[in-house]
Amino acid sequence: MENPQEDNHLKRELGLLDGTMLVVGSMIGSGIFIVSADIARQVGSAGWLTLIWVISGLITVIAAVSYGELSSMFPKAGGQYVYLKEAYNKLIAFLYGWSFFAVIQTGTIAAVGVAFSKFAAYLYEPLSDENILLSIGSFQLNAAQIVSIITIIILTYINSRGVKNSKTLQTVLTIIKILSLLGLVVFGLLLAAKADIWNANWADAWNTKSFDAKSGSWLPISGTALITGISAAMVGSLFSSDAWNGVTFIAGEMKNPKRNVGLSLFLGTFIVTILYILANLMYLAVVPFEEIAFAKSDRVAVVASTYIFGNIGTLIIAIMIMISTFACNNGLIMAGARVYYTMAKDGLFFKKAAVLNTASVPAWALWAQCIWASALCLTGKYGALLDFVMIIVIIFYILTIYGIFILRKKMPDAERPYKAFGYPFLPMLYIIAASALCISLLITRFETCGWGVLIMLAGIPVYYFTKPKTQED
Repeated sequence: MENPQEDNHLKRELGLLDGTMLVVGSMIGSGIFIVSADIARQVGSAGWLTLIWVISGLITVIAAVSYGELSSMFPKAGGQYVYLKEAYNKLIAFLYGWSFFAVIQTGTIAAVGVAFSKFAAYLYEPLSDENILLSIGSFQLNAAQIVSIITIIILTYINSRGVKNSKTLQTVLTIIKILSLLGLVVFGLLLAAKADIWNANWADAWNTKSFDAKSGSWLPISGTALITGISAAMVGSLFSSDAWNGVTFIAGEMKNPKRNVGLSLFLGTFIVTILYILANLMYLAVVPFEEIAFAKSDRVAVVASTYIFGNIGTLIIAIMIMISTFACNNGLIMAGARVYYTMAKDGLFFKKAAVLNTASVPAWALWAQCIWASALCLTGKYGALLDFVMIIVIIFYILTIYGIFILRKKMPDAERPYKAFGYPFLPMLYIIAASALCISLLITRFETCGWGVLIMLAGIPVYYFTKPKTQED
């Protein structure tokens, strides 16, 4: 049963296009323009670079269509948090919300904000992270951090004025983003693709090797080293494909959510997967493999764009990434606040987060998120933040998708307007693949992923310490 009181507050103003654009807009940040360099160094061949993007895309689409069943069963604000609460209990849901506020959403907002400012420095040099404004002991404040915090504040303000403004901004910027990425692919293939580069890149397409920074040379890899390389490479491609679940958080503001949330998830993830694979094929047609692997600051798209458009290519990519990251953060900021709102209604977050302002949006939750994300911008540890984020995100995706199996037993007669595609085979395939990736990450990147798991587990004492005595799981 939907809560009728909720409908009096959150306004259903978002249609299928808005939902799909939120999924696409939240997914495409700066990753597609950058992470192919790291993947190339980890696996060392065109075939494996392409395959990793295809696998990441398939994993993401499988997860998204599996979420469709849950979104049609519980079409209300809070999305994944609600699914975990219904399938398990309030503790598991709280751990998700705790991790979401502590690292997942706020850490991603911070990282995307920093990517925005890095590329803004291409247009105006003083905005770069090399422009140190203040030094106190080991702490340094740079211009890029200030720019990223300002963008987070501006977007939070726009979102606090009502869902209509943020919806329009999201849809317009995302359409520009899709067209510009598609444009880059088309121009690349038409103007700069060279048969000799393509043939050279694919000549040894399946021979895996990894770049060893210590010796400065390529080393052949197989067996365990190959699995390690693939899982390390997939952190980047999966991060670039993440945040697709944002549309589930705003289900309380979607028209016909039982149909539109699941459909937005499928259409959005499918569009992005196709765009990402095309972008990588374009890189391989335009840029020699060594230059993909060793692009300056990993900016593969800048190298490709310089091949396509000459010197102005750098500016074209900088503007594209600024639009892309700005729209990405708008979607993340809009979606995130709805999780804290729903948690607060359950008594698991600050009470004020459950209060809606005159524009029918959870403004207090938006500003709390803004303050913490801004603080994370000041840490300067974005690379580590992404490792923290990905391990927790994947653990909760696994738990949520396993929740489909639990709820089929727990609520066999519940209305399911949409059923998980390929059940039980595809959801189980996702659980196995994602679990293998988590184990591999914990083994190979324990120093950062271990911290991520620790932050998540730190929520357990917090839950029992703050839980009202009368409240039951």
